[in-house]
Amino acid sequence: MRRQLLPALRTLAVLTVLCGLLYPLAVTAAAQVAFPGQANGSLVHDASGRVVGSRLLGQRFDGDEWFHGRPSAAGDGYDGTASSPSNLGPTSPELLDAVAERVAAYREENGLADDAAVPVDAVTASGSDLDPQISVANARLQAPRVAAARGLAEPQVLALVDQHTVGRRLGFLGEPGVDVLALNRALVAVP
Repeated sequence: MRRQLLPALRTLAVLTVLCGLLYPLAVTAAAQVAFPGQANGSLVHDASGRVVGSRLLGQRFDGDEWFHGRPSAAGDGYDGTASSPSNLGPTSPELLDAVAERVAAYREENGLADDAAVPVDAVTASGSDLDPQISVANARLQAPRVAAARGLAEPQVLALVDQHTVGRRLGFLGEPGVDVLALNRALVAVP
């Protein structure tokens, strides 16, 4: 047994060092050299250097003066450590009730008629619960509320929406979206 145990322990030690230490360090070093911004979380900083968010993760914005992102069920909302889908199916009464409540709240918040169409991304969470973008339709429906709350002209706010619309990846993947963090940061800069 000793003859088999010692080589097994040596193999365990070598593989632990290789796979558990050297390989992760090599991948981290390569990422830091080739993609330093992405490797460090794609953080967004304000003028003073303070971190205000990430280009990859949505965050909560409360108040009429801000554009709001997709709903999040991650932890207490927008909690990156609790990111996961809800596992509720499309016929789940719990999901249907939650969506109906969100539709009513969205219409009320944005001053829409009771029969106004609401973009699906405004009332449903994504698989990660942390999407940083909303649909262009969602942003355009929120623009009048944000403009009124900030005392800005609606065309001025819609122009900001257009400026912060991100096209399809590779020109054909996905749908255009609006980066909520970048758009809200641009609102702060408007005199």
